[in-house]
Amino acid sequence: MTLLEKLQAELTRLSKSERKVAEVVLAEPQATLHKSIASLAQQAAVSEPTVNRFCHSLGAKGYPDFKLQLAQSLAQGTPFVNRHVDQSDTTQSIVEKIIESTMASLNVTRRSLDIAAMDRTVEAFLQAPRISFFGLGASASVAHDAHNKFLRFDTPVQFSDDTLMQKMAAINAKPDDVLVFISHTGRTKVLCEVAALARESGATVVGITAADSPLAQECATVLATHVPEDTDLYMPMASRIAQLVLIDALVTSFTLKKGPEIHEKLRLIKETLRDSRYEKKDIRDLP
Repeated sequence: MTLLEKLQAELTRLSKSERKVAEVVLAEPQATLHKSIASLAQQAAVSEPTVNRFCHSLGAKGYPDFKLQLAQSLAQGTPFVNRHVDQSDTTQSIVEKIIESTMASLNVTRRSLDIAAMDRTVEAFLQAPRISFFGLGASASVAHDAHNKFLRFDTPVQFSDDTLMQKMAAINAKPDDVLVFISHTGRTKVLCEVAALARESGATVVGITAADSPLAQECATVLATHVPEDTDLYMPMASRIAQLVLIDALVTSFTLKKGPEIHEKLRLIKETLRDSRYEKKDIRDLP
């Protein structure tokens, strides 16, 4: 296991203070290479001895050795594919690595997610005359999935992965409209521009994106996954799964807060779609 894989796997076993250090490292592994022990301790709001204990917990001799192992961890993997796999990996190994790294990333998201920000987003959805989901590239599929799920409700919902359409929608947005922008890095220039237009229109702007990113600065509320995935160098994988899980959590909370009256409408939708599928065979009828 690389240091980052070990850190993700051991996260739940660390002490509370050591976990704070781990979350800083996982959120910014590349930046950690350039931090002094004092700087890392300050950012994690712990003492320098705690940082040293954290390094020893991961098998490093000290902070310099930890940074060396971290650099080696970031250097491994197959560029443009995935940080965790190597060219010589078998199919079995690839499957195990992808699943394990995704599970670890979801655990990081669970521990670092701002629940208050989730609550604010759901409340904004409940009051919104219209909800829009915007994304580009790999994040567009997440925005499309959110659109599909929210179509089940009576609130008008929109999806776009076209920058011109996004700009027009942002300019025409009304107060209380909610526009959700999805981007793992938060550094896509045109998406930041569209978010700024939406904010100027008085709409509520929500970002499912990296904390402290340019996109986050344009958003009233930020839902950050803190998945340590460098999509400049590797194919987006775990970050996309974490985004989809956030969408599932949002739509589930939204459904429950809508109250029991929405359940009949959801039942009718399921009933309407039933004829589009073959009947499910009872296992006892199989030969």
